[in-house]
Amino acid sequence: MVNYLKEHRFQYKQKCSASIIFAIATSFLALIASSCSQQTAINVAANSDSSSKTLTTKTTEKNNVIRLGYQKGGIIPIARQRGELERQLVTQNIKVEWSGPFDRCATLLSSLNGNWADIGGCGDIPSMSGIAAGQPLCIGSVQRPSPDSLSNAILVRGDSPIRKPADLVGKKVAVNQGGAGEYLLLKVLEKEKIPKEKVQRVYLSPNDAAPALYQGSVDAWAVWEPYISIAQLEHKARRITTTHPAPTYGIMVVRGDAAKENPVAVKAALTALSEDGEWLNQHTNAASDFLVKELKVSDTVAKQVTKNRGPESYVFPNTGDIANLQKTADWLLEQKIIPQRVNIATAVCPLETTAVR
Repeated sequence: MVNYLKEHRFQYKQKCSASIIFAIATSFLALIASSCSQQTAINVAANSDSSSKTLTTKTTEKNNVIRLGYQKGGIIPIARQRGELERQLVTQNIKVEWSGPFDRCATLLSSLNGNWADIGGCGDIPSMSGIAAGQPLCIGSVQRPSPDSLSNAILVRGDSPIRKPADLVGKKVAVNQGGAGEYLLLKVLEKEKIPKEKVQRVYLSPNDAAPALYQGSVDAWAVWEPYISIAQLEHKARRITTTHPAPTYGIMVVRGDAAKENPVAVKAALTALSEDGEWLNQHTNAASDFLVKELKVSDTVAKQVTKNRGPESYVFPNTGDIANLQKTADWLLEQKIIPQRVNIATAVCPLETTAVR
């Protein structure tokens, strides 16, 4: 009996010890699992926070870059040379990148449409043509017309017998299709009551139109500055028009997505460009010097370009500007220069900057 009790007490101790060990082990494993779960949760949260910060940083970096496209002779390349725009925007944590030079508005608008630039300076006619063609563009700021501006002209060779618009009947005139040159020619013919069908329009870019005029492939060329002064002073071309019969606006065109996704940077850049223009209006000699460097032309040419173009004053469009631009857009549609009507009010960028003056 004693032996029996000893044997069963031993078995009981074994069972008890095994139970205790099992309980301890289970508790230990649970503790480890809990610890691992907590650490995993912490790591996931940390990684999520890190990813969020990375995404935020990338978004911030994207929204803090503004790309300015430019043509030769405009306010944007002069602002690039001067450097004040970049210095001003960097204080707002906005980085500036430059794209250009482009030979005409059509190629500049294509760069905006292709997401190579966010803002570019063009005339109102090519800008409306681009919008009418379905390009995702909007109107950022405008330069109001100056009736006395000499920044557009119809040119002929110095030895040409053409002396006045009426002499263009039966002749070939180089223009940029859907741009300022074609608009100028049509408005001159309209004013002189010359049927547009009696003058042949030859669609050429400025780089192709210049040699075509000098070599006699075309009889005249409807164009703008700085090409006018270069043609006059370096190639002895001659004007047959003085002021524009329907002065045009200058427009800072904005890529639509940039205006929606990055309105603060777009507005800041447009404001800085306006301030650059006002500075240049007060420092015309400096403006000419900038053109000499940019265009690689003589000081004489640069001074005439500056004088002919007149003040560079860009403002955010008000209701009067919108109404004036709408009249031009409707005329372009009547003339079948653009394929569909452009609603100027809805084409203005959504920057909440409509002028009151």
